[in-house]
Amino acid sequence: MVYTPYDMSRRHFMRHLAGAAAWAVPAITLTQSLRAHAEQLRSNRKAAILLWMGGGPSTIDLWDLKPGAATGGPFRPIATTGDAQICEHLPMIAAQMKHLTVVRSMSTREADHQRGRYYMHTGYVPSASVEHPSYGSVIAHELADQRPDLEIPPFVAVGGGSVGPGFLGMSWAPFVVNSDGRVKNLEMGLDRQRVMQRMAALQVLEKGFIDQDRGLAAVDHAKMLDKTLSLMTSKQMEAFKVSQESDAVRERYGNNGFGRGCLMARRLVEAGVSFVEVDLGGWDNHQNIFPTLQDDKLPTLDRAMSALVEDLDQRGMFNDTAIIWMGEFGRTPRINGDSGRDHFARAWSVVVGGAGFQGGKVVGETSDDGASVVSEPYVSQDLMASVCHALGISLDRTFTSRSGRPMKIANSGKVIKDLFA
Repeated sequence: MVYTPYDMSRRHFMRHLAGAAAWAVPAITLTQSLRAHAEQLRSNRKAAILLWMGGGPSTIDLWDLKPGAATGGPFRPIATTGDAQICEHLPMIAAQMKHLTVVRSMSTREADHQRGRYYMHTGYVPSASVEHPSYGSVIAHELADQRPDLEIPPFVAVGGGSVGPGFLGMSWAPFVVNSDGRVKNLEMGLDRQRVMQRMAALQVLEKGFIDQDRGLAAVDHAKMLDKTLSLMTSKQMEAFKVSQESDAVRERYGNNGFGRGCLMARRLVEAGVSFVEVDLGGWDNHQNIFPTLQDDKLPTLDRAMSALVEDLDQRGMFNDTAIIWMGEFGRTPRINGDSGRDHFARAWSVVVGGAGFQGGKVVGETSDDGASVVSEPYVSQDLMASVCHALGISLDRTFTSRSGRPMKIANSGKVIKDLFA
């Protein structure tokens, strides 16, 4: 992928020089101006981290509790640093809720895992004729100009495959890694010279295919090969190595895959990656839901998510980094005969924070039993439109699919205004 430097014009540098004169500083060199420009780009670049809860989390037991209702379950709400009351088993997140907002009025129709996963990642329902790009691909594509010096992929998925780039092409596909920071097939070993010779030979073969007009697949594959070569030689790959952090930091995030993934997400955003998705699966709790949540899922989530928010805030990155917590749907208010909850898309919650979102709020409302939304309902494309708006991405942008069809970012969803008021 080739990035275009932002506003590298003579007029731009003259503005820098004029500003320097106004502050009565010594004459500035062109090299110094370039360095200042690069620092400005780094300070203004936006990013997003999606915490993906695969399986469909029971948001009625996390963010929208119904104490006293027959559907409420055994957990009790606790006060937070924001307006929301949340589950008693999320005390560390409760301390960070001044930075986060719960949207309690999600109401969607896709209650199948695969369809819901696709819909919540893209803003579109699955189609036999078009493969739509996911959050990560769209955001990485639209924010690319903010990162002219990025050598590692702009879209990283930690612990899961995410959803792909669709018609945007493989240049914007998720780069999938494990939470230990090791990237399969990118470690050259001792014989660096032999590896580089093989890469050069492969590039020659790729060029031959492209020259034969083999279509977009050959072009995309060649781009991926160039990316791989850059990765193998880039110092920015250090961002994947969470083992470089102190024991205290790693313990604060949690000594598990999700904790390491959230810590890696912070490191990657610091390095310039524009979108990171961290997967925490295991929320398809049709049986024994309450001990599973209390003893496993909630402690893992609480430690890692709270540490991530706190770190981003303390490092001055939170206002430029959107946090999205969600799964493919929620779970039924009704508790089934196996002490579990089943799939439910009619009324559920997501959590957002950072970037342009106002923290400490609750948006939307469900009925006393959690069975329906009683305020304005929101759908996947509304959430995606809101995230893009928070990151400064224009919703008027139109893509063209490979079949020639125009496609709006976020499927023409509406911005949830209460997230910004």
